[in-house]
Amino acid sequence: MEIDILCKKTFIPCFVLQKRNLKTNVALVIFPLILCVLLLVLQEVVNHQLNSSKYRCGCKCVQTDGTGSCQEVCGIEYSTLDQVGTCPIPSPPKWPAFLQVPRLQYRAVKTDSDTFTDLQNDYSCLKDNSCPVTFLHTGQNKSMAGTLAGNLVTDALPTDFSDPLKTFSVLIPGTDSKPDISNYIEPALLSNSPMYVVRPSCQGNLNFSSSFQLGGITLPLEMECVESSVLWRDNSSVVNKELFQGYRKGNSARKINEIVAAYDLMNSNAKNFNVTIWYNGTYKNDSANSPYSLLRVPRSVNLVSQAFLRLFKGANVQMPLEFVKEMPKAATNLRLDFSSILGPLFFMWVIQLLFPVILISLVYEKQRNLRIMMKMHGLGDGPYWLITYGYLLILSIVYMLCFVIFGSAIGLKFFRLNDYSIQLVFYLIYINLQIALGFLAATAFSNVKTATVVGYQYIFGFGLLGAFLFQYFLEDTSFPKNWVLVMELLPGFSLFRGLYELADYALTGVREGTDGMQWKNLNDHDNGMKEVLIIMFVEWLIILPLAYYLDQVISLGSGIRKHPLFFLDRVRKTSQPSFRRQSLKTQSSKVSVEMEKADVVQEREVVEQLLQSSMGSYPIICDNLKKVYPRQDGHAEKYAVRGLSLAVPQGECFGMLGPNGAGKTTSINMMIGLSAPTSGTAYIQGMDIRTDIDKIYTSMGVCPQHDLIWETLTGREHLLFYGRLKNLKGALLQNAVEESLKSVDLFNGGVGDKPAGKYSGGMKRRLSVAISLIGDPQVVYMDEPSTGLDPASRSKLWNVVKQAKRDRAIILTTHSMEEAEVLCDRLGIFVDGQLKCIGNSRELKARYGGSYVFTITTVSTEEDEVEKLVQSLSRNARKVYSLSGTQKFELPKLEIKITDVFRTIERAKEYLTIQAWGIADTTLEDVFIKVARESQSVAILS
Repeated sequence: MEIDILCKKTFIPCFVLQKRNLKTNVALVIFPLILCVLLLVLQEVVNHQLNSSKYRCGCKCVQTDGTGSCQEVCGIEYSTLDQVGTCPIPSPPKWPAFLQVPRLQYRAVKTDSDTFTDLQNDYSCLKDNSCPVTFLHTGQNKSMAGTLAGNLVTDALPTDFSDPLKTFSVLIPGTDSKPDISNYIEPALLSNSPMYVVRPSCQGNLNFSSSFQLGGITLPLEMECVESSVLWRDNSSVVNKELFQGYRKGNSARKINEIVAAYDLMNSNAKNFNVTIWYNGTYKNDSANSPYSLLRVPRSVNLVSQAFLRLFKGANVQMPLEFVKEMPKAATNLRLDFSSILGPLFFMWVIQLLFPVILISLVYEKQRNLRIMMKMHGLGDGPYWLITYGYLLILSIVYMLCFVIFGSAIGLKFFRLNDYSIQLVFYLIYINLQIALGFLAATAFSNVKTATVVGYQYIFGFGLLGAFLFQYFLEDTSFPKNWVLVMELLPGFSLFRGLYELADYALTGVREGTDGMQWKNLNDHDNGMKEVLIIMFVEWLIILPLAYYLDQVISLGSGIRKHPLFFLDRVRKTSQPSFRRQSLKTQSSKVSVEMEKADVVQEREVVEQLLQSSMGSYPIICDNLKKVYPRQDGHAEKYAVRGLSLAVPQGECFGMLGPNGAGKTTSINMMIGLSAPTSGTAYIQGMDIRTDIDKIYTSMGVCPQHDLIWETLTGREHLLFYGRLKNLKGALLQNAVEESLKSVDLFNGGVGDKPAGKYSGGMKRRLSVAISLIGDPQVVYMDEPSTGLDPASRSKLWNVVKQAKRDRAIILTTHSMEEAEVLCDRLGIFVDGQLKCIGNSRELKARYGGSYVFTITTVSTEEDEVEKLVQSLSRNARKVYSLSGTQKFELPKLEIKITDVFRTIERAKEYLTIQAWGIADTTLEDVFIKVARESQSVAILS
């Protein structure tokens, strides 16, 4: 039964609300389709251009015999630099094995602060480009290591310079350019960076010039001599310390000492060659995804291997490294892969676009008070969170499914190569976390515009930080991994890390022709996907209940704030069984009644008696209800309500009258849970608004001062929605909706089936009244329900209220005295936050209007005679109005008779020019004005 009620109160009303947002939801869901179509069109346009002859492998017509006929032959030798990328390379070119040399400004030099005094030169070598390149070595046998170091870099010269590859097998070529992800063309030959010949000394002109042929292209080779320095260190720890002290990190202002290579010969001897080599990876190609960039290590290995052979086999022994070359390559088509171009930043932005949608949706309902309106009609916080979370989850799942499906359809390797089950688990966990973040962020906002700005700043800010900061830390092998995990605690960075891993594996799969990320890869040491999934899941488990808790205790726009320990209500109530009586006694004893009228004091006594005994048939009891707004901008405290005590029995409509700002709406807002009282409380059907407001909502109806409706829903859909919240269903619900529409004149002409946004102001007020009465609530609050209505509609509305008050307690505010007399059984006049008088219309007139109003119009010259005439009727008559011969007097009822007035006027017509006259009893409006003026005068004097 409970499950059935929960479903009825959640998914059915949610469907009513969201079906009118169908166009918006569809547009949001198909956004990935539109995006993918645009990417597909762009990709095809670019691929078409890349398939042109400018980028296809070059071809040439080669004669096959003497007849003049030829055969088209394609290959790298007939291609330009733009074409070689697509050519087949059955036998890749041979290139010299270069040594990775530090750039001039980063080479190790000696300064005053250096611990190592054997570094050569100082910063003056930068001026004449004479700074040497440094090698370090260590080992258990220092003497052997020193001898080996002498053979590391020799001054040997080739005997034959005709073959460049043989020449560079003797010489030691170096470059400070970056390597590439492949070596079909040596990037050092194409860069503008200088190339070097590494020698023990550069005395004399030892520069070297050569060239290489690549098909029809000549690649010149100009090389400068650079001196080398091979230095001993005591152990590998010292080597490590010096290497890491000199490693370049960001834009550090400290001195940078980069080493070419370092060797630890350990226990090497004539029979055992055991060596550890450090190499300089600073110049790896970060733009091409650093883990797969080539490194110039072969020449460093060759140098120490050749030095070992020379040490034990003689100085003339050589083990030349003639060349390095790539693996053979088949012909390829140059095509654009958006997965590698767009990167994780693009996918991160697309996924996070849902966050502002979620945040705006939640804040909009708070700003427009729609959420509190639903609560007032019985939708609890639990069901509200359930339906909202479920709706946002379904929307997010459909959005992500469309993105994955459409991305796969257009051929994005990001989706196609990686295991779909991993992707779906990753996206499912993140969208749940994103929804929880939306709920958490919504507790801090009450304005849609502010929430929108912050939402978009969040997605773009984290995207840019991820791409230009966090990614740098991920690829920096020296950056502590524990700090990476700390940064991943931020949901934006955890999303970026997961997308980075998927993009990385997809890019590897494209290069190597393999699959992308599989479940087995999650155990890889460098794969951070497992940690990301765990972090996001745990954060979701923490953030969701935290968001619910803050929603209850912060409550910016969603009702009365709950106690920080509200979840212990049952325990607190059990431990404090006499809480109500004790608190009431304390509150009541401090009430000042010196300035209160007898009727107000009597009402307060009735409230105290009811609270000390059974509340019986009084659904509404207010006990010293106060609202004080704190000091602000230098102004004093604002007392909006000054101790309201009121008891409204069942079947009564109580009218609250008062000037603007008197505290009427504030009083109602406290009773309906829209704002919390500063002190005092109210009991609705025996339940305290401070602790039981959620239970009170199930039997309460509200017509607020300002219409709280959804612009896209029809009047019928509003009533269906709120009717279901009141547990109506089936034929009973349909009949209630039909009767409600008819009663407020929204049935004929199909008005009830039009969107409420197209209603006039009066139609919206009538709809608000119908909403407040549907479902037979026992307590109803109507704040100026007839505002903006024409006389005919007002009359119909009065009939509805009179019919409804038979078995309900109704509190109604109005500025219409006629409405108050017609609808209200009792009236209370509010002035300056206080109840000044209370009673039915007749009692108030008798109490505050004990005089007749006598009006007479004559010529202006006879005004004095008229005043003497009135004084003859009553010595205590008081003139309240005089203008151009028209005068108005108040005549005490106890001093005159109506018959005497008629006789006197008939006699006066003989000598006065009486144009018009009249005598009337005091109206409610007169009472209202009199009470308001008296109260304001007292307030001024005090």
